[in-house]
Amino acid sequence: MLLAHAQTLAQARSYVAALADRAPTIDASSAYERVLLELDRVHGDDCPAIHTDELTDDRDVLLAVARNAVEELEKYGVDPLSIELILAMLVGAHDLDVG
Repeated sequence: MLLAHAQTLAQARSYVAALADRAPTIDASSAYERVLLELDRVHGDDCPAIHTDELTDDRDVLLAVARNAVEELEKYGVDPLSIELILAMLVGAHDLDVG
């Protein structure tokens, strides 16, 4: 994995993890965790660390950055169908998050 790919994946994982941490319900948090698991599965568990300490608490910003990072993974050879699945899972988790 090239550095730019790893940085994009780390960003996606970090922002999705922050969404999971800040979710108001266990169902929403679990849905975000499933997004993380799918990101890891697509990358063969060759994943960079998650860093959420200095991220915003604004879940709309977290979602926008996570979505953008996931979309960018296609530039690094991630299957477009996998990207669409992950994005759909992310939207589903967000729908649970906002009620």
